[in-house]
Amino acid sequence: MSEWKNGALYVVGTPIGNLQDFSPRAVETLESVDFIAAEDTRVTMKLLSHFDIHKPLTSYFEHNKAEKGPEIVNRLLSGETCALVTDAGMPAISDPGQDLVDLCLSEDIPVVSVPGPTAFATALALSGMDSRRFTFEGFLNVDKKKRREQLDFLASQPCTIILYEAPHKLSATLRDLYKSLGNRKITIVRELTKIHEEIIRTTLEQAVEAYPDNNLRGELVLILEGKKEETRKWTLEEAAYLARKYMKEGLSASAAAKEAARDSGLKKGDIYHTVLDFNK
Repeated sequence: MSEWKNGALYVVGTPIGNLQDFSPRAVETLESVDFIAAEDTRVTMKLLSHFDIHKPLTSYFEHNKAEKGPEIVNRLLSGETCALVTDAGMPAISDPGQDLVDLCLSEDIPVVSVPGPTAFATALALSGMDSRRFTFEGFLNVDKKKRREQLDFLASQPCTIILYEAPHKLSATLRDLYKSLGNRKITIVRELTKIHEEIIRTTLEQAVEAYPDNNLRGELVLILEGKKEETRKWTLEEAAYLARKYMKEGLSASAAAKEAARDSGLKKGDIYHTVLDFNK
């Protein structure tokens, strides 16, 4: 498989639920590399067995990455090829695989993407929320101080917010979000591509009331609307003053009132009569 002298790391996306989402290229990659680095070898073994793939496995996860990362890099430098996989979705996305990719790039080891399903992008597409601008935060920090800082940052963001959460932490997270962000729209997407896939469109206030005891099961993605822009509140006098400026530029009183109404959101008739009263 490898076309490079010093081997390569293949970052392979795995199904987030439905095994039929595993691409032919991904299967071919796992069949061709020298070994596979997996977040949980037991989970990956089930995937390999389903596709009748027989390759050596090594574990690579958060608590052994400092030791295993250099070992994998040394094997790649010797000419071997490795496929990096996570339990579900794309490695290196809210995942310790990011560190292995960084290590490889620092050693000029080629890193090749074999893309597959990604939970946050799939959930965003299903949510109906604004997808033009978004921030993906992964899991909220468990450290109280850092979590507070993270929530304060998110509260000010005008773009859509995407979070991952474990079911046993959902209720606490919903309460923290409601306290920090206020009552915003939220879409809770759970069990993506699985039999019990569900899309729950609600508000933070309603979600806090509906799920007080972590009573939602499965993998969860939370999609929240961003902070709404504060709309300037015009007074009638301010709108009339603007209309008079338009009149000085050559517009009639009626046309000037219409333009000022468009800018201020106030009624054209009210602005028009205020302008006429001023000119009396």
